[in-house]
This record gives sequence, C-alpha cells and structure tokens, in this order.
Amino acid sequence: MRRIFSYTFPYKRSAFIAVFLMLIELVIELSQPILMAKIIDNGILDENFSAVFVWGGVLLALSLLAFSAGVTNSFFAAHLSQGTGFDLRMDLFQQVQYFSDDNFQQVPTPSLVTRMTNDVMQVQSLLFMFVRIGLRAPLFVIFALAMVFTLNQQLALVLLVSVPVFLLFLFFILTRGVRAFRKVQHKLDRLNTKIRESLTGIRLIKGFNRETFEEQRFNGVNRSLVEENKRALWLMEMAMPTVMLGMNMVIMLLLFLGNRFLNLGAVEAGELVAVINYATRIMFTFSVFTFLVMIVSRGYASANRIEGVLNQEVVQPEESNSEKVTIKGKVRFSNVSFERAGRKVLHNLSFKIDAGKTVGIIGETGSGKSSLLYLIPRLYEELSGELFVDGIPVEEIPVHHLRNQIGLVPQEAHLFSGTVRENIEWGKEGASFSDVIEAAKKAQIHDFITSLPKGYETQIGQKGVVFSGGQKQRLSIARAFIREPRILILDDSTSALDAHTEKRLLSTLDDQPCTVFIVAQKISSLERADLILLLHQGSIAAQGTHEELLNDSAHYREIYQSQKEKVMP
Repeated sequence: MRRIFSYTFPYKRSAFIAVFLMLIELVIELSQPILMAKIIDNGILDENFSAVFVWGGVLLALSLLAFSAGVTNSFFAAHLSQGTGFDLRMDLFQQVQYFSDDNFQQVPTPSLVTRMTNDVMQVQSLLFMFVRIGLRAPLFVIFALAMVFTLNQQLALVLLVSVPVFLLFLFFILTRGVRAFRKVQHKLDRLNTKIRESLTGIRLIKGFNRETFEEQRFNGVNRSLVEENKRALWLMEMAMPTVMLGMNMVIMLLLFLGNRFLNLGAVEAGELVAVINYATRIMFTFSVFTFLVMIVSRGYASANRIEGVLNQEVVQPEESNSEKVTIKGKVRFSNVSFERAGRKVLHNLSFKIDAGKTVGIIGETGSGKSSLLYLIPRLYEELSGELFVDGIPVEEIPVHHLRNQIGLVPQEAHLFSGTVRENIEWGKEGASFSDVIEAAKKAQIHDFITSLPKGYETQIGQKGVVFSGGQKQRLSIARAFIREPRILILDDSTSALDAHTEKRLLSTLDDQPCTVFIVAQKISSLERADLILLLHQGSIAAQGTHEELLNDSAHYREIYQSQKEKVMP
C-alpha cells in the first residue's frame, strides 16, 4: 500500500488543499451544536430574539462556508484520485510491456485487465473518499468527544465508554472485509478469463453447437462470483445496523440521564441539546465509517493486487539513446538450452548462419521451434549457453537497437484496430505511403488491398472487413518487410497461404538483404534454405541443406516422403 500512496506525491498540492478545506468543514460542523445551544439558552429561553437572529445568522453563514468548502474539496479530491489513477494505469501498462513469459504465467492476461481497470478504480475511490470524508470522520469523533467534555463530563463518559467499543468492532469488520474482497477480486479474474475464452472461441462454440454447455459453465463462474460478493457485502452491511442500534441505545441513555440532570439543574437545556446533537452526529459519522470500511476493504485489496504487478521483476530495456549497434545478421547458437515454466524446452542447440542466408526450421508440435526463434530478439531470456549476433553476445546488444533491426511475424497473425495502411506502417515509425505499398507488394497482398472499396484506408475491426487467415498472415509479413530488417523471423507464417502465393512470397525472400529464419510444417517451404534444422523434443536431430538431409537423415527423409505422397494425385 505504501507504494501506491507514493503515486499521490505529484498531487500533494491538491491533497493539501483538499485536507485544508475538509478541516474548515470539520471546524464548522463541530461549532454548530455550540451555536445551537447559544440560540436556545441565550435566545429562545430568555426570549431574546435579537440573539436568535445574530447567532442564527452566524450559523447560516458558517453553513454556506462549509458548503463552499465541501464543493471545492470535491474538485481537488477528484484531481488527486483521477491523476493517481491515470499514473497507475500508465505504469501498469508500461510494466506489462516488459513482462516475460514467466511474468504472464504468474499474472495471466484476464487478471491484468481486472487490475488495470477495476482495481485502479477501487484505489481511486479510496483516495477520493479518504481526503473527502475519510479523515474528517475520525477527527470529528475525537473532537466531538472533547467538545462534549467541555459541556458535561458525566454525559461525556457515556460516549467515551461506548465509542471505542464501536471502533474496535468496525476495525474487526475491516480486517475481515479485506480478505473477503480479495476473494471477490479473484473470482472476478476467473469470470474475465471465462468471458475472454468464450468471446475468442465463439465460432468454435457455435460450430460444435456447445452454446448451452458454455452458458452452464459461465453460469457456474458467475454464480460463484455473486455468492462471494454477497458474503462480502453481507459482512459489510452487518456493520451499519449493528452500530446504529448501539448508538441509538447510547442516545436513549443520554436522554434519560440528561432529563435527570436537567431536573437537578446540573445542565442547561441548550447544553443538553448540544450533547445530544454531538451524539447524533457521531452516530451518523459511524454510518460513514461503515461505508468507509467497505471502500477501504476494496481499495486495500485492490492496492495489493496492483502492487503485485508493479513488483514483478521484469527486464527493463536499455535506454534508446545508448550506443547504437548496427547488426549484419550473422547468428550463432552455442550449446543453448532454455527452460519455460520449469520445463526444459531446448537442449544444447548449436548452429551458425552467415548474414543474408536463410535458416529453415521444421519439427513436430512442441519441439521448440518458436522458443528458438524468440531467443534471438530476447523475447525469452534466461537461456544457458551462448547466443551471438555478429559475434556479440546477444545480451550485450541493447534490446532497443536489436529489436529495431529484427522483423517478427508470429505464429498467430495479429491485426490492430485502425486501417490497413496503419497496420502496415505500424512496423516502422515514420514510414511513407510508398513504403507501405512496397511492403505490401513484397508480401503479395497489394492487389487484394486495392480491390477493397477503400483500399489502404479500409478499417480493420469488428465493423470492418473480415480477413482470411492467409490475408492476415500477408499483412503481418508486410508489417515486417516495411522495417527493412537485418534479421527476419517468420514463425509458421505461410501456413494459410495457397501454394502459388507461398511460392511467390518465398521467391521474394531470396531477394531480401537480411538473414531469414522461417518455421514451416512443409519441407517444400524450406527446400531453398541455406540451412535446415530438424528439431525433435527440443534438440537438433539433424541439420544441413535439403539435399544433405535427404542423404543423411532417415527422419527427414521419412517426413519428405510422407508429404510428397500427400500432394500426389
């Protein structure tokens, strides 16, 4: 929680002003029962109506001042809470940009969405209420008790004994509430996970006619959230009626004792009214306490979850203004091994490729093809062995400069919201329209784009054009081409292309002045590669050119024959 409050420091001016205005409200609220006592004792009972008008005017003026202070306080409290929320979301988003695979294993994507939205909103509510009424409530109770002591010590003792009991009860509810709302947030994570799965797999659900089954699964997760939320809210809602019942009993006791003291002349009528007024205000302050307990419980639980993201150890990239390293594209793996989620994925890989050459990678599912590729741009870290780019250990090359010279097309093509043009030029900052067209032509997608009603200005998204898998892949490849990379990584990025389009694309790759790493399931996609790696269970089972592997590797030859038979009529 301490780290979260450090985000309020840039807004300390707003916080101080809000607290100052809150103190003005507090002083006025504390003075109102005394002024009412004077109106009763000096005005009404003495039939001195000029005193009623004077003290009544003072009371009205102070009430207007308190109103103005409260409205202005809300403005500065909002500036504090909203500004802090903005900074938190920005830092959370930046932190997630540097998340490694291990980080995402610890904090999955649906949970991150909840923490960056719902949890930040809970912290904002906590900060707003803290400087709006959170500080005023306990201060009012303390000073109200002191004011009662100045009026009548015997009646004050009744409040002095009862108030701490209620405060201890609320503290107990607070500690239980933090744990309860932490469970609620966990259930909300599960609900977001289920929603995300259902929305991304909606076509599969419809295709298998499993809508009812998925509705039942969602109902179970949704009901679990509701039940956990109800338990937390029941706990919170129990506090207010309990405290109100106790405080009403205290007020009845004060009325009973006050009546006796009034008959004995031990207290003035106005003083008794002031004591009852303070007791009533303390009672309503306790109702605010119960509301604050809920806000604090939610906010504290959410703050801990946010800190869980901010405290994740991530590899921060070197400053972009560090000494630039221009690479040519020569890559060498020397006994490289890699573990992911506690499982060894790659075992002692060793190979090298000169700049401008092509490496083809083939192997069964789960053989480590993608993991091998992602080690090059340092998307995966913590490898053992040595990985060199142009003879330099890859960890010594600033990440910013390394990735600026690498074009990556992942296995699952991803398009961003916006136009076709924006998606391609996203790959290179400051790219011109002619660069976009040239990249699209190399990726064999230009003709398709120009056939669209709005061409390169066609919007991509739920309300835009629905692209096929092959079209998405070619747009992703164009996005990589526009970077003019020194190393181009294609992770099974031609699987959805027809044979003719793939052939033209592979022919284009031959003319690119970069080192190419291409993963494919078809040997026909790799035949022209300068080096082919056959992976098996994370190890290199064989390596060489297509002809060399046909002669030397029975496993490679078996794959080649089986694929050749499939394409035969």
